[in-house]
Amino acid sequence: MALAIDDLLESLKSFDLEQLNDVNNIGSWPLPVKVIVWVLCFAGALGLGYFLHVTNLQTELGNVQAEEGSLRGDYEKKFFEAAHLEPYRAQQMEMEESFEAILRQLPSDTEIPGLIEDITLVGLKNGLQFTSIDLQQEEKHEFYIEKPIAIIVSGSYHGLGAFVSDVADLSRIVTLHDFKILPQRRLSGSDTPGSNLTMQILAKTYRYNDERG
Repeated sequence: MALAIDDLLESLKSFDLEQLNDVNNIGSWPLPVKVIVWVLCFAGALGLGYFLHVTNLQTELGNVQAEEGSLRGDYEKKFFEAAHLEPYRAQQMEMEESFEAILRQLPSDTEIPGLIEDITLVGLKNGLQFTSIDLQQEEKHEFYIEKPIAIIVSGSYHGLGAFVSDVADLSRIVTLHDFKILPQRRLSGSDTPGSNLTMQILAKTYRYNDERG
């Protein structure tokens, strides 16, 4: 046994390391050198495999953690929506009721003459005289149809101001645009400034566009 070990040590001492470059002569290498090379190759392969396996596991772990975060966020979002579902439904019903209330304030085609009559009565109540009330071409939008009414009316400054305020307070939705106030020619020297003014104004009323599919 001791002799065999001595022979192995002697063969290692006599082995020229440059022979490692000659891979074609592996068979001539001493057995201890072959064993050492095999052990090193096995350890290197084992280490490389372990490194690649651990790297793949770390990549999978990162993907799983990212998916977990996404699923957790999705769960929290759905949980929040489920917890607030009833308030959302109540809010939706409230919005629908408000929308219906607004629609009821929009005059239909058959109510336009009545609206013009209301505007006329408001003007007469404030001591104004109407020169003209002309319906303009309606303009269609996605949810509503806009009906402009061109109005020319004369009276005092305070009467015109009260007229604008009263028209804005009508039960039907009416908006006023393009104000233009011009002084009238004074009929006598007793007329005070501002007692005779002419106002041109564009009133717009709206109705629901029930033609949109």
